[in-house]
Amino acid sequence: MRYRELGPDLKVSEIGFGNWTVTTGWWGEYSREEAAALHRAAFDAGITFFDTSNAYGDGYAEQVLGEALADVRDEIVIATKFGYDLDATAGRRGQQERPHKTDLDSVRRDLDDSLRRLGTDRIDLWQLHNPRMAHLDDDELFAFCDEAKASGKIRSYGVALGPKIGWLEEGVHGMRTRDLDGVQMIYNLLEQDPGRQLLACARATGTKMIVRVPHSSGMLEGNLTEDTVFPKNDHRRHRPRSWLVEGVRKVATLDFLTHDRTLGQAALSWLLADPQIATTLPNIYGQAQIDEFAAASDLPPLSAEQLDRVARLYEDNFGVTPLADQETKVNA
Repeated sequence: MRYRELGPDLKVSEIGFGNWTVTTGWWGEYSREEAAALHRAAFDAGITFFDTSNAYGDGYAEQVLGEALADVRDEIVIATKFGYDLDATAGRRGQQERPHKTDLDSVRRDLDDSLRRLGTDRIDLWQLHNPRMAHLDDDELFAFCDEAKASGKIRSYGVALGPKIGWLEEGVHGMRTRDLDGVQMIYNLLEQDPGRQLLACARATGTKMIVRVPHSSGMLEGNLTEDTVFPKNDHRRHRPRSWLVEGVRKVATLDFLTHDRTLGQAALSWLLADPQIATTLPNIYGQAQIDEFAAASDLPPLSAEQLDRVARLYEDNFGVTPLADQETKVNA
């Protein structure tokens, strides 16, 4: 495993572990023991960056992470998130986004509650979860972040952009107006925008980036077909069928990346070719993913020719004609 700098005195593994996959029920069901075991297996494979949120399972994900890795706390980097109203449940359905709640009393409580659930005295990276422009312009909120940093309760702070793949304006504005140590975004070989623009801003501001969804929701793991049926609790079941069909056809053009690595490893190598990216958060949901993805860090980099070919394919939509059935669900 190789390691990169995320912020001052914060070195993280190039491959990280986002524990939403094993604690929210959106990517399969895991017992507490199974989830904890995967955290330990990730650590044993050299992974030191663990990302969670107080909103995942209403704090459950933080508890699992804290308990699973308590004895190696000083050897890992913990990132968590804040800013949502965890008490707002009325009328909320499935994965529908919660309302934010970022008054100072609420965020102070968020911080103390996260520290308690994680069983630690400091959070290494505290991220404002899916902020809007008004949050980024809130001077009192960021003054509190600076205060928490000065007190030692957090070591650094940043933002996690989302919930979907956009949020270019928010990301650029945050990097240009706030002293962010890290910005988390969705970015991958198939979905390069607005990530390319965000990376350009990060280079100008010196901000390190954290990439989630590096395999395009599993598409770049190479295991999907046009006939794939997702389980009922899998969030991909609600995607347009065109996402599945077009994605599989695009993946078919990428075999030139897999002569000495799997497609899943190639997707990570493509991201790690950019030094502005500090770490990646592939969806880890079993030992097989830990073994495969952790090993990607040790592989030689992709060649300039391979990177250039990917760029040309992207500009041509990988030679795939967009389908018209955007409203038809994958497994309707």
